[in-house]
Amino acid sequence: MAEQRVVVVGAGVMGRGIAQICAMAGYSTVLTDLSQSALDDALVVIEANLDKGVARGKVAPAARTTALSQLSTATDYAEAAPTADVVIEAITEDLDVKRRLFAHLSELVRSDTVLGTNTSSLSVTRIAEATKHPERVIGTHFFNPPHILKLLEIIVTPQTSDTTLERVRAIGADTGREMIVVKDSPGFATSRLGLVLGLEAIRMLQDGVASAEDIDRAMELGYRHPMGPLRLTDLIWLDTRLNIARYLHETLGAEQFRPPRLLIERVAAGKLGKKSGEGFYRW
Repeated sequence: MAEQRVVVVGAGVMGRGIAQICAMAGYSTVLTDLSQSALDDALVVIEANLDKGVARGKVAPAARTTALSQLSTATDYAEAAPTADVVIEAITEDLDVKRRLFAHLSELVRSDTVLGTNTSSLSVTRIAEATKHPERVIGTHFFNPPHILKLLEIIVTPQTSDTTLERVRAIGADTGREMIVVKDSPGFATSRLGLVLGLEAIRMLQDGVASAEDIDRAMELGYRHPMGPLRLTDLIWLDTRLNIARYLHETLGAEQFRPPRLLIERVAAGKLGKKSGEGFYRW
């Protein structure tokens, strides 16, 4: 296993999950966030995930100990970034915010540091344009929760170097990922395909075609999806899905990405999914 020092920026659901699998791979991992409480919460969740893994026989007790010993936290990514081999960004899905972060990171990191973005739909090319070395920027789209879902969607821009791609492939292998490589395009492969299904399911519910439960069961039982599109929308949050739909509708101009009225209404009402207690289901 190659020695790596990984810095993860953002201690939300995805950031803490990415930090967990990197630490489990034996990487020296620093999880950063401006909020100390977010970091404290992240450590509680990570430890609970590892404990569940041990209890279910999925994680060896020694691996749990190693992972926790490899993981540290910091409230200032600027202190951790200069020593990083790889920085993975997992902050809010806002292009301007990400561009500002990457512009700052490119001033801090070494000349050989890889900069990865966990964006699920935004232009990696536009993010890379904000940096001094766009050839070292790449999309590293992990899936929630990373310690369970093994897919890593790697997004390459026209400027991404072969060396950067191979280094991320190596990280994917070390963290037990199944990888796909796609060219930078709005929504990439996974969000673009998944969003079409999710939005159509919302339109069906809006039109009274069937209940949320039956729409989901149709995909679970008929197509062997592990989870129906409406329940999945609740888990990834309705506001996230709405933002991605608006972005893809604007950038691609395709009607299938126009946000359904029901989705807009539920977000406006604060029914955002599991995180708010109600979306298309009650939690």
